[in-house]
Amino acid sequence: MGITLGSSGVATILTAVIAFGLTASLGIFLVPYLKKLKYGQTIKEIGPTWHQAKNGTPTMGGIMFIIGIIVAVIAGYITALIAFDFQIDQIQSIKLVAGVVMALGFGLMGYVDDYIKVVKKRNLGLRAREKLLVQFVLSVGYLFILKMAGALSTIVEIPFLGQVDFGWFYYPFMVVLIVGFVNAVNLTDGIDGLASSVTFVFALAFMVYTMKLTLPYLGLFAVAVAAGCLGFLVWNFHPAKVFMGDTGSMFLGGCVVALAFGLDMPLLLFIVGFIYWGEAASVILQVISFKLTGKRIFKMSPIHHHFEMSGWSEVKIVGVFSLVTLIVCVIGYFALPI
Repeated sequence: MGITLGSSGVATILTAVIAFGLTASLGIFLVPYLKKLKYGQTIKEIGPTWHQAKNGTPTMGGIMFIIGIIVAVIAGYITALIAFDFQIDQIQSIKLVAGVVMALGFGLMGYVDDYIKVVKKRNLGLRAREKLLVQFVLSVGYLFILKMAGALSTIVEIPFLGQVDFGWFYYPFMVVLIVGFVNAVNLTDGIDGLASSVTFVFALAFMVYTMKLTLPYLGLFAVAVAAGCLGFLVWNFHPAKVFMGDTGSMFLGGCVVALAFGLDMPLLLFIVGFIYWGEAASVILQVISFKLTGKRIFKMSPIHHHFEMSGWSEVKIVGVFSLVTLIVCVIGYFALPI
């Protein structure tokens, strides 16, 4: 189409302002409301002992940026259409809508999980097999929609190496990848501001990626996610006044995956999603090590708790993990096709 993100600057700014402003503003009403409903997080006894002071902090705060991001994407998309004389890029639009719907599906599952925890007082929430079933259904549905719309190819761009046709293996591999990364983002949400800060940097990088690859509509999604996370940090930065809960972390996991698939580079997640999969890997390694040897590799997993137990403050962990994300995102930029 020959359209650059620069020609939709108004749409980009509008998207960012709405996502940030609406998310941050919703906290004024939602945080007290969640407190009134006594939708407070119950801190697990197996966590760091000082986390017990966070008992009762309102959860489900992810509702704030879910609303902010969706409203911002809709407003930005309509504005972009006007700026582009209503030239609709069908493939980008399908990827955008399918990605938002998938993320919403994961967010809804997270909400049910949170509801069971805080209202039904079952701290573990949904059972593992129930979560996995829903996650696999959402992942398969997402890929099916992209395939039927002609927005998906089994030819995969491997960062720095080139393209490879995965054939039929593409589908089971990508379903596992989607489920794995959504859960990895969920595991990253363990201390004040961590998941929202890391995802802010991640989404900001994808905004730059979409500019390089001339994908303006998908760029609006990245801008909305980044600004929504920043707006949430107004309430979630240490000491957190509200937690995003599984409602928010599952939704963000869906957004992270959708952005990577939007670029047709899902394997880029193994570079730019280093913190996410590193958190998940630390849990897996901890379990394997303990079952095989009776010894733990880390003082506590996910790995952000290991650093906590080693004396790092929550603010330091958030800062270092965000910086690492920035570094791997810069590396990821050079992995994009020229």
